[in-house]
Amino acid sequence: MHGVNVSQSSSSPADRRLSALVRHLEGHSMDSANHSIAAAPTSGSTGARISVFDHVVRAPEDPILGVILTHLPCSLCVRLSFLNFPVVVTVAYNKDPSPAKLNLGVGAYRTEEGKPLVLNVVRRAEQMLVNDSSRVKEYLPIVGLADFNKLSAKLILGADRLVYLHGTSPAIQENRVTTVQCLSGTGSLRVGAEFLARHYHQHTIYIPLPTWGNHTKVFGLAGLSVKTYRYYDPATRGLNFEGLLEDLRSAPSGAIVLLHACAHNPTGVDPTTHQWEQIRQLMRSKALLPFFDSAYQGFASGNLDADAESVRMFVRDGGECLVAQSFAKNMGLYGERVGALSIVCRTADVAGRVESQLKLVIRPMYSNPPIHGASIVSTILKDRTMFQEWTIELKAMADRIISMRQQLFDALRGRGTPGDWSHIIKQIGMFTFTGLNSEQVAFMRKEYHIYMTSDGRISMAGLSSRTVPHLADAIHAAVTRVA
Repeated sequence: MHGVNVSQSSSSPADRRLSALVRHLEGHSMDSANHSIAAAPTSGSTGARISVFDHVVRAPEDPILGVILTHLPCSLCVRLSFLNFPVVVTVAYNKDPSPAKLNLGVGAYRTEEGKPLVLNVVRRAEQMLVNDSSRVKEYLPIVGLADFNKLSAKLILGADRLVYLHGTSPAIQENRVTTVQCLSGTGSLRVGAEFLARHYHQHTIYIPLPTWGNHTKVFGLAGLSVKTYRYYDPATRGLNFEGLLEDLRSAPSGAIVLLHACAHNPTGVDPTTHQWEQIRQLMRSKALLPFFDSAYQGFASGNLDADAESVRMFVRDGGECLVAQSFAKNMGLYGERVGALSIVCRTADVAGRVESQLKLVIRPMYSNPPIHGASIVSTILKDRTMFQEWTIELKAMADRIISMRQQLFDALRGRGTPGDWSHIIKQIGMFTFTGLNSEQVAFMRKEYHIYMTSDGRISMAGLSSRTVPHLADAIHAAVTRVA
Protein backbone atom coordinates (compact mmCIF):
# COMPACT_ATOMS: atom_id res chain seq x y z
CA MET A 1 0.00 0.00 0.00
CA HIS A 2 1.40 3.38 -1.04
CA GLY A 3 -0.66 5.49 1.38
CA VAL A 4 1.27 8.06 3.38
CA ASN A 5 0.13 8.65 6.94
CA VAL A 6 0.47 12.35 7.74
CA SER A 7 -1.52 12.44 10.98
CA GLN A 8 -2.70 9.99 13.60
CA SER A 9 -6.02 9.89 15.38
CA SER A 10 -6.41 10.14 19.17
CA SER A 11 -8.99 8.93 21.60
CA SER A 12 -11.49 11.78 21.06
CA PRO A 13 -12.15 14.50 18.48
CA ALA A 14 -10.94 17.18 20.92
CA ASP A 15 -7.73 15.27 21.60
CA ARG A 16 -7.18 14.73 17.91
CA ARG A 17 -7.62 18.41 17.11
CA LEU A 18 -5.25 19.41 19.92
CA SER A 19 -2.65 16.85 18.84
CA ALA A 20 -2.96 17.97 15.24
CA LEU A 21 -2.50 21.61 16.24
CA VAL A 22 0.63 20.78 18.22
CA ARG A 23 2.05 18.83 15.27
CA HIS A 24 1.19 21.70 12.95
CA LEU A 25 3.06 24.20 15.08
CA GLU A 26 6.00 21.90 15.64
CA GLY A 27 6.25 21.04 11.98
CA HIS A 28 6.54 24.69 10.96
CA SER A 29 8.87 25.82 13.78
CA MET A 30 12.34 24.35 13.66
CA ASP A 31 13.17 25.71 17.08
CA SER A 32 9.81 25.11 18.73
CA ALA A 33 11.35 22.63 21.15
CA ASN A 34 13.30 25.49 22.69
CA HIS A 35 10.17 27.43 23.57
CA SER A 36 8.31 26.46 26.72
CA ILE A 37 4.61 27.20 27.08
CA ALA A 38 4.80 28.33 30.68
CA ALA A 39 2.65 31.22 31.81
CA ALA A 40 4.32 34.63 31.83
CA PRO A 41 3.58 37.58 34.17
CA THR A 42 0.71 39.77 33.03
CA SER A 43 2.38 43.01 34.02
CA GLY A 44 5.88 44.39 33.93
CA SER A 45 5.94 46.58 37.02
CA THR A 46 9.56 45.67 37.70
CA GLY A 47 12.33 45.10 35.21
CA ALA A 48 11.78 44.41 31.55
CA ARG A 49 8.24 43.78 30.41
CA ILE A 50 7.49 40.08 29.82
CA SER A 51 4.57 39.07 27.64
CA VAL A 52 2.27 36.19 28.44
CA PHE A 53 2.76 35.33 24.78
CA ASP A 54 6.56 35.18 24.87
CA HIS A 55 6.37 31.49 24.04
CA VAL A 56 4.55 32.14 20.76
CA VAL A 57 6.81 31.52 17.75
CA ARG A 58 6.46 33.27 14.42
CA ALA A 59 4.47 31.13 11.99
CA PRO A 60 5.47 30.88 8.33
CA GLU A 61 3.54 32.90 5.79
CA ASP A 62 0.93 31.08 3.76
CA PRO A 63 2.64 29.81 0.63
CA ILE A 64 0.00 31.05 -1.80
CA LEU A 65 -1.43 34.14 -0.07
CA GLY A 66 1.66 35.07 1.91
CA VAL A 67 5.19 36.04 0.95
CA ILE A 68 8.11 34.35 -0.76
CA LEU A 69 10.01 31.22 0.09
CA THR A 70 13.36 31.83 -1.57
CA HIS A 71 16.83 30.31 -1.43
CA LEU A 72 15.47 26.92 -0.43
CA PRO A 73 17.66 23.87 -1.05
CA CYS A 74 16.35 21.73 -3.90
CA SER A 75 15.72 18.78 -1.57
CA LEU A 76 13.40 20.94 0.52
CA CYS A 77 11.67 22.27 -2.59
CA VAL A 78 10.88 18.70 -3.59
CA ARG A 79 9.44 17.95 -0.16
CA LEU A 80 7.39 21.14 -0.14
CA SER A 81 6.03 20.50 -3.63
CA PHE A 82 4.00 17.62 -2.18
CA LEU A 83 1.94 20.27 -0.44
CA ASN A 84 1.97 22.50 -3.52
CA PHE A 85 4.21 25.10 -1.89
CA PRO A 86 5.50 27.72 -4.37
CA VAL A 87 9.12 28.82 -4.55
CA VAL A 88 7.89 32.36 -4.92
CA VAL A 89 4.44 33.88 -4.72
CA THR A 90 2.51 37.07 -5.20
CA VAL A 91 4.58 39.36 -2.99
CA ALA A 92 7.76 38.37 -4.81
CA TYR A 93 6.01 38.97 -8.11
CA ASN A 94 4.87 42.40 -6.95
CA LYS A 95 8.42 43.34 -5.96
CA ASP A 96 9.84 42.32 -9.33
CA PRO A 97 10.41 45.50 -11.43
CA SER A 98 10.62 43.63 -14.75
CA PRO A 99 7.96 44.69 -17.31
CA ALA A 100 8.00 41.10 -18.62
CA LYS A 101 7.02 39.49 -15.30
CA LEU A 102 4.18 36.98 -15.32
CA ASN A 103 2.31 35.55 -12.34
CA LEU A 104 0.94 32.05 -13.00
CA GLY A 105 0.72 30.99 -9.37
CA VAL A 106 -2.57 32.49 -8.18
CA GLY A 107 -5.74 30.49 -8.77
CA ALA A 108 -8.00 33.34 -9.79
CA TYR A 109 -9.47 34.08 -13.19
CA ARG A 110 -7.96 36.88 -15.25
CA THR A 111 -9.23 38.46 -18.47
CA GLU A 112 -7.29 38.55 -21.73
CA GLU A 113 -5.93 41.87 -20.46
CA GLY A 114 -4.75 40.23 -17.24
CA LYS A 115 -7.37 41.94 -15.07
CA PRO A 116 -9.70 40.47 -12.42
CA LEU A 117 -13.24 39.98 -13.70
CA VAL A 118 -16.58 40.77 -12.09
CA LEU A 119 -19.34 39.04 -14.04
CA ASN A 120 -21.98 41.31 -15.53
CA VAL A 121 -24.71 39.14 -14.03
CA VAL A 122 -23.11 39.52 -10.60
CA ARG A 123 -23.08 43.31 -10.93
CA ARG A 124 -26.73 43.23 -11.96
CA ALA A 125 -27.67 41.02 -9.02
CA GLU A 126 -25.83 43.31 -6.62
CA GLN A 127 -27.66 46.33 -8.01
CA MET A 128 -30.99 44.57 -7.55
CA LEU A 129 -30.08 43.86 -3.93
CA VAL A 130 -29.07 47.48 -3.34
CA ASN A 131 -32.35 48.72 -4.82
CA ASP A 132 -34.44 46.36 -2.67
CA SER A 133 -35.50 48.59 0.22
CA SER A 134 -37.09 45.66 2.03
CA ARG A 135 -33.73 43.96 2.64
CA VAL A 136 -32.30 44.04 6.15
CA LYS A 137 -28.95 43.09 7.65
CA GLU A 138 -30.21 40.82 10.42
CA TYR A 139 -28.33 37.65 11.34
CA LEU A 140 -28.97 34.65 9.16
CA PRO A 141 -29.90 31.34 10.80
CA ILE A 142 -26.98 29.11 11.75
CA VAL A 143 -27.43 27.06 8.55
CA GLY A 144 -27.54 30.19 6.37
CA LEU A 145 -29.84 31.59 3.70
CA ALA A 146 -32.61 29.08 2.93
CA ASP A 147 -32.93 29.92 -0.80
CA PHE A 148 -29.19 29.70 -1.25
CA ASN A 149 -29.03 26.29 0.38
CA LYS A 150 -31.91 24.87 -1.65
CA LEU A 151 -30.59 26.18 -4.96
CA SER A 152 -26.99 25.20 -4.26
CA ALA A 153 -28.00 21.61 -3.55
CA LYS A 154 -30.10 21.49 -6.70
CA LEU A 155 -27.23 22.92 -8.76
CA ILE A 156 -24.73 20.24 -7.76
CA LEU A 157 -27.00 17.25 -7.13
CA GLY A 158 -29.38 18.24 -9.88
CA ALA A 159 -31.29 15.99 -12.18
CA ASP A 160 -29.91 13.95 -15.04
CA ARG A 161 -29.83 17.09 -17.15
CA LEU A 162 -29.87 20.66 -15.89
CA VAL A 163 -32.30 22.99 -17.70
CA TYR A 164 -32.62 26.05 -15.53
CA LEU A 165 -32.60 23.84 -12.45
CA HIS A 166 -35.62 21.88 -13.70
CA GLY A 167 -35.89 18.36 -12.43
CA THR A 168 -34.76 17.45 -8.97
CA SER A 169 -32.50 14.78 -7.62
CA PRO A 170 -34.48 11.99 -5.92
CA ALA A 171 -32.35 12.60 -2.83
CA ILE A 172 -33.69 16.16 -2.65
CA GLN A 173 -37.25 15.11 -3.40
CA GLU A 174 -37.09 12.58 -0.57
CA ASN A 175 -35.63 15.20 1.84
CA ARG A 176 -32.52 13.07 2.33
CA VAL A 177 -30.16 16.03 1.84
CA THR A 178 -29.15 18.61 4.40
CA THR A 179 -27.34 21.69 3.12
CA VAL A 180 -25.70 24.40 5.20
CA GLN A 181 -24.17 27.64 3.97
CA CYS A 182 -20.47 27.87 4.83
CA LEU A 183 -17.47 30.11 4.26
CA SER A 184 -16.64 29.14 0.69
CA GLY A 185 -15.11 25.77 -0.14
CA THR A 186 -12.54 25.82 2.64
CA GLY A 187 -15.16 26.46 5.30
CA SER A 188 -17.43 23.80 3.84
CA LEU A 189 -14.62 21.24 4.00
CA ARG A 190 -13.79 22.21 7.57
CA VAL A 191 -17.38 22.00 8.80
CA GLY A 192 -17.72 18.60 7.16
CA ALA A 193 -14.44 17.44 8.65
CA GLU A 194 -15.45 18.57 12.15
CA PHE A 195 -18.77 16.77 11.81
CA LEU A 196 -17.08 13.54 10.70
CA ALA A 197 -14.51 13.74 13.50
CA ARG A 198 -17.34 13.92 16.02
CA HIS A 199 -19.93 11.59 14.55
CA TYR A 200 -18.44 9.19 12.00
CA HIS A 201 -17.04 5.86 13.14
CA GLN A 202 -13.96 5.99 10.89
CA HIS A 203 -11.45 8.80 11.41
CA THR A 204 -9.13 8.15 8.46
CA ILE A 205 -9.50 10.20 5.28
CA TYR A 206 -7.65 9.41 2.06
CA ILE A 207 -6.73 12.37 -0.13
CA PRO A 208 -5.21 12.23 -3.63
CA LEU A 209 -1.46 12.58 -4.12
CA PRO A 210 -0.99 15.40 -4.96
CA THR A 211 -3.89 17.59 -3.92
CA TRP A 212 -4.63 21.18 -2.94
CA GLY A 213 -2.14 21.96 -0.16
CA ASN A 214 -4.80 23.13 2.30
CA HIS A 215 -6.63 19.78 2.31
CA THR A 216 -4.06 18.17 4.60
CA LYS A 217 -4.32 20.98 7.14
CA VAL A 218 -8.12 21.30 7.00
CA PHE A 219 -8.69 17.62 7.72
CA GLY A 220 -5.73 17.09 10.03
CA LEU A 221 -6.54 20.03 12.30
CA ALA A 222 -10.17 18.87 12.46
CA GLY A 223 -8.90 15.67 14.07
CA LEU A 224 -8.93 13.24 11.14
CA SER A 225 -6.02 10.97 10.27
CA VAL A 226 -4.89 11.89 6.76
CA LYS A 227 -3.49 9.36 4.31
CA THR A 228 -2.98 9.55 0.57
CA TYR A 229 -3.89 7.49 -2.45
CA ARG A 230 -1.98 7.58 -5.72
CA TYR A 231 -3.49 9.88 -8.31
CA TYR A 232 -1.01 11.57 -10.66
CA ASP A 233 1.49 9.72 -12.83
CA PRO A 234 4.50 11.97 -13.59
CA ALA A 235 5.64 9.63 -16.36
CA THR A 236 2.44 10.04 -18.39
CA ARG A 237 1.42 13.37 -16.86
CA GLY A 238 -1.98 11.77 -16.50
CA LEU A 239 -4.02 9.70 -14.05
CA ASN A 240 -2.42 6.79 -12.20
CA PHE A 241 -5.69 4.91 -12.34
CA GLU A 242 -4.38 1.46 -11.38
CA GLY A 243 -2.49 2.93 -8.42
CA LEU A 244 -5.65 4.80 -7.36
CA LEU A 245 -7.74 1.63 -7.43
CA GLU A 246 -5.08 -0.41 -5.63
CA ASP A 247 -4.79 2.11 -2.80
CA LEU A 248 -8.56 2.40 -2.35
CA ARG A 249 -8.86 -1.40 -2.31
CA SER A 250 -6.32 -1.45 0.51
CA ALA A 251 -8.09 1.25 2.53
CA PRO A 252 -9.97 0.07 5.61
CA SER A 253 -13.68 -0.43 5.22
CA GLY A 254 -15.62 2.75 5.94
CA ALA A 255 -12.69 5.13 5.41
CA ILE A 256 -13.46 8.61 4.06
CA VAL A 257 -12.17 9.41 0.58
CA LEU A 258 -11.72 12.95 -0.71
CA LEU A 259 -12.59 13.28 -4.39
CA HIS A 260 -12.22 16.35 -6.62
CA ALA A 261 -15.53 16.63 -8.47
CA CYS A 262 -13.82 18.03 -11.57
CA ALA A 263 -10.74 20.03 -12.64
CA HIS A 264 -8.42 18.35 -10.13
CA ASN A 265 -6.21 20.87 -8.34
CA PRO A 266 -3.25 20.99 -8.93
CA THR A 267 -2.91 18.55 -11.84
CA GLY A 268 -5.87 19.30 -14.11
CA VAL A 269 -6.22 15.52 -14.56
CA ASP A 270 -9.71 14.03 -14.18
CA PRO A 271 -10.95 10.43 -14.47
CA THR A 272 -13.11 9.59 -17.47
CA THR A 273 -16.79 8.83 -16.96
CA HIS A 274 -16.03 5.12 -17.24
CA GLN A 275 -13.24 5.43 -14.66
CA TRP A 276 -15.54 7.35 -12.32
CA GLU A 277 -18.01 4.49 -12.51
CA GLN A 278 -15.26 2.01 -11.58
CA ILE A 279 -14.28 4.23 -8.66
CA ARG A 280 -17.90 4.40 -7.53
CA GLN A 281 -18.36 0.64 -7.66
CA LEU A 282 -15.16 0.01 -5.72
CA MET A 283 -15.97 2.59 -3.05
CA ARG A 284 -19.50 1.34 -2.55
CA SER A 285 -18.30 -2.27 -2.32
CA LYS A 286 -15.95 -1.29 0.53
CA ALA A 287 -18.40 1.16 2.15
CA LEU A 288 -15.91 4.00 1.63
CA LEU A 289 -17.51 7.40 2.29
CA PRO A 290 -17.13 9.91 -0.57
CA PHE A 291 -16.37 13.53 0.33
CA PHE A 292 -16.43 15.65 -2.82
CA ASP A 293 -14.68 18.99 -3.16
CA SER A 294 -16.51 20.86 -5.93
CA ALA A 295 -14.70 24.14 -6.53
CA TYR A 296 -15.08 24.39 -10.31
CA GLN A 297 -18.56 23.32 -11.41
CA GLY A 298 -19.11 24.80 -14.88
CA PHE A 299 -15.71 26.44 -14.78
CA ALA A 300 -13.86 23.34 -16.03
CA SER A 301 -15.72 22.34 -19.19
CA GLY A 302 -18.16 25.22 -19.43
CA ASN A 303 -21.00 22.77 -18.78
CA LEU A 304 -22.62 22.63 -15.34
CA ASP A 305 -24.00 19.14 -15.91
CA ALA A 306 -20.76 17.59 -17.13
CA ASP A 307 -18.78 19.02 -14.24
CA ALA A 308 -21.26 17.64 -11.68
CA GLU A 309 -21.59 14.16 -13.19
CA SER A 310 -19.09 12.51 -10.84
CA VAL A 311 -21.10 13.67 -7.82
CA ARG A 312 -24.44 12.70 -9.35
CA MET A 313 -23.21 9.15 -10.01
CA PHE A 314 -22.79 8.66 -6.28
CA VAL A 315 -26.12 10.32 -5.48
CA ARG A 316 -28.11 8.26 -7.99
CA ASP A 317 -27.10 4.97 -6.37
CA GLY A 318 -28.89 5.93 -3.15
CA GLY A 319 -25.76 5.93 -1.01
CA GLU A 320 -24.44 8.61 1.28
CA CYS A 321 -21.84 11.27 0.51
CA LEU A 322 -20.66 14.76 1.40
CA VAL A 323 -20.21 17.62 -1.08
CA ALA A 324 -18.38 20.89 -0.41
CA GLN A 325 -19.25 23.62 -2.92
CA SER A 326 -17.56 26.93 -3.69
CA PHE A 327 -18.84 29.82 -5.79
CA ALA A 328 -15.48 31.60 -5.79
CA LYS A 329 -14.42 30.51 -9.27
CA ASN A 330 -17.64 29.93 -11.20
CA MET A 331 -19.24 33.24 -10.12
CA GLY A 332 -16.03 35.16 -9.49
CA LEU A 333 -17.05 35.68 -5.85
CA TYR A 334 -13.60 35.01 -4.39
CA GLY A 335 -13.76 37.63 -1.65
CA GLU A 336 -17.40 37.01 -0.74
CA ARG A 337 -16.53 33.53 0.62
CA VAL A 338 -19.70 31.81 -0.58
CA GLY A 339 -19.96 28.06 -0.18
CA ALA A 340 -22.18 25.20 0.92
CA LEU A 341 -21.86 21.77 2.47
CA SER A 342 -24.43 19.16 1.45
CA ILE A 343 -24.68 15.77 3.14
CA VAL A 344 -26.72 13.16 1.33
CA CYS A 345 -28.19 10.65 3.79
CA ARG A 346 -30.16 7.41 3.56
CA THR A 347 -33.37 8.80 5.04
CA ALA A 348 -35.03 12.12 5.79
CA ASP A 349 -34.92 11.36 9.51
CA VAL A 350 -31.16 10.88 9.43
CA ALA A 351 -30.73 14.09 7.39
CA GLY A 352 -32.65 16.04 10.03
CA ARG A 353 -30.50 14.70 12.82
CA VAL A 354 -27.33 15.38 10.84
CA GLU A 355 -28.39 19.00 10.33
CA SER A 356 -28.97 19.44 14.05
CA GLN A 357 -25.38 18.35 14.71
CA LEU A 358 -23.99 20.55 11.93
CA LYS A 359 -25.53 23.50 13.76
CA LEU A 360 -23.54 22.53 16.85
CA VAL A 361 -20.37 22.52 14.77
CA ILE A 362 -21.05 25.92 13.20
CA ARG A 363 -22.37 27.81 16.24
CA PRO A 364 -19.08 28.00 18.20
CA MET A 365 -17.01 28.29 15.01
CA TYR A 366 -18.47 31.41 13.33
CA SER A 367 -22.06 31.38 14.62
CA ASN A 368 -23.75 32.03 11.27
CA PRO A 369 -22.59 32.87 7.73
CA PRO A 370 -22.57 36.26 5.92
CA ILE A 371 -25.59 37.31 3.91
CA HIS A 372 -24.35 39.34 0.92
CA GLY A 373 -22.55 36.76 -1.21
CA ALA A 374 -25.21 34.12 -0.67
CA SER A 375 -27.88 36.65 -1.68
CA ILE A 376 -26.02 37.30 -4.95
CA VAL A 377 -25.90 33.59 -5.74
CA SER A 378 -29.54 32.93 -4.88
CA THR A 379 -30.67 36.00 -6.88
CA ILE A 380 -28.95 34.61 -9.97
CA LEU A 381 -29.96 30.99 -9.52
CA LYS A 382 -33.64 31.62 -8.93
CA ASP A 383 -34.15 33.86 -11.97
CA ARG A 384 -34.33 32.06 -15.34
CA THR A 385 -32.90 34.94 -17.37
CA MET A 386 -30.07 35.68 -14.96
CA PHE A 387 -29.26 31.98 -14.67
CA GLN A 388 -28.92 31.72 -18.44
CA GLU A 389 -26.82 34.88 -18.56
CA TRP A 390 -24.53 33.36 -15.93
CA THR A 391 -24.10 30.14 -17.89
CA ILE A 392 -23.05 32.17 -20.96
CA GLU A 393 -20.46 34.15 -18.99
CA LEU A 394 -19.29 30.99 -17.26
CA LYS A 395 -18.75 29.19 -20.56
CA ALA A 396 -16.85 32.19 -21.91
CA MET A 397 -14.40 31.94 -18.99
CA ALA A 398 -14.00 28.20 -19.44
CA ASP A 399 -13.55 28.58 -23.20
CA ARG A 400 -10.85 31.22 -22.76
CA ILE A 401 -8.88 28.87 -20.50
CA ILE A 402 -9.28 26.04 -23.01
CA SER A 403 -8.05 28.41 -25.72
CA MET A 404 -4.97 29.26 -23.65
CA ARG A 405 -4.19 25.55 -23.41
CA GLN A 406 -4.35 25.16 -27.18
CA GLN A 407 -2.28 28.29 -27.81
CA LEU A 408 0.45 27.18 -25.39
CA PHE A 409 0.54 23.69 -26.88
CA ASP A 410 0.78 25.11 -30.40
CA ALA A 411 3.53 27.54 -29.34
CA LEU A 412 5.65 24.77 -27.80
CA ARG A 413 5.15 22.51 -30.78
CA GLY A 414 6.04 25.39 -33.11
CA ARG A 415 9.33 25.91 -31.26
CA GLY A 416 10.15 22.24 -31.42
CA THR A 417 10.35 22.06 -27.64
CA PRO A 418 11.56 18.59 -26.62
CA GLY A 419 8.95 16.30 -25.12
CA ASP A 420 5.28 15.49 -25.57
CA TRP A 421 3.20 18.46 -24.46
CA SER A 422 -0.20 16.99 -25.32
CA HIS A 423 -1.02 16.79 -21.61
CA ILE A 424 -1.57 20.55 -21.67
CA ILE A 425 -4.65 20.14 -23.87
CA LYS A 426 -5.73 16.87 -22.25
CA GLN A 427 -5.83 18.33 -18.74
CA ILE A 428 -8.78 20.51 -17.75
CA GLY A 429 -9.67 23.45 -15.56
CA MET A 430 -7.70 26.33 -14.20
CA PHE A 431 -4.44 24.50 -13.50
CA THR A 432 -1.93 22.53 -15.53
CA PHE A 433 0.89 20.36 -14.26
CA THR A 434 3.55 21.23 -16.83
CA GLY A 435 6.02 18.52 -15.83
CA LEU A 436 8.74 21.11 -15.18
CA ASN A 437 10.97 20.40 -12.18
CA SER A 438 11.90 22.84 -9.41
CA GLU A 439 15.25 23.70 -11.00
CA GLN A 440 13.54 24.59 -14.28
CA VAL A 441 10.95 26.64 -12.41
CA ALA A 442 13.73 28.54 -10.62
CA PHE A 443 15.48 29.15 -13.96
CA MET A 444 12.30 30.59 -15.47
CA ARG A 445 11.81 32.84 -12.48
CA LYS A 446 15.36 34.18 -12.65
CA GLU A 447 15.77 34.49 -16.41
CA TYR A 448 12.21 35.15 -17.59
CA HIS A 449 10.50 36.59 -14.48
CA ILE A 450 7.78 33.93 -14.62
CA TYR A 451 6.29 32.94 -11.27
CA MET A 452 4.67 29.56 -10.59
CA THR A 453 4.64 26.92 -7.88
CA SER A 454 7.79 24.85 -7.45
CA ASP A 455 6.08 21.69 -8.68
CA GLY A 456 5.56 23.23 -12.11
CA ARG A 457 1.87 23.98 -11.72
CA ILE A 458 0.62 26.98 -13.66
CA SER A 459 -2.71 28.77 -13.69
CA MET A 460 -3.93 28.82 -17.27
CA ALA A 461 -6.25 31.70 -16.32
CA GLY A 462 -3.15 33.86 -15.78
CA LEU A 463 -2.17 33.55 -19.44
CA SER A 464 -3.22 35.66 -22.41
CA SER A 465 -2.57 35.59 -26.14
CA ARG A 466 0.04 38.28 -25.53
CA THR A 467 1.93 36.34 -22.83
CA VAL A 468 1.77 32.81 -24.29
CA PRO A 469 4.85 33.39 -26.53
CA HIS A 470 6.88 34.60 -23.53
CA LEU A 471 5.94 31.52 -21.50
CA ALA A 472 6.64 29.21 -24.43
CA ASP A 473 10.09 30.79 -24.88
CA ALA A 474 10.79 30.30 -21.17
CA ILE A 475 9.65 26.66 -21.14
CA HIS A 476 11.68 25.92 -24.27
CA ALA A 477 14.80 27.45 -22.71
CA ALA A 478 14.25 25.66 -19.40
CA VAL A 479 13.78 22.27 -21.04
CA THR A 480 16.77 22.61 -23.35
CA ARG A 481 19.18 24.27 -20.87
CA VAL A 482 18.25 22.86 -17.45
CA ALA A 483 18.15 19.11 -16.72
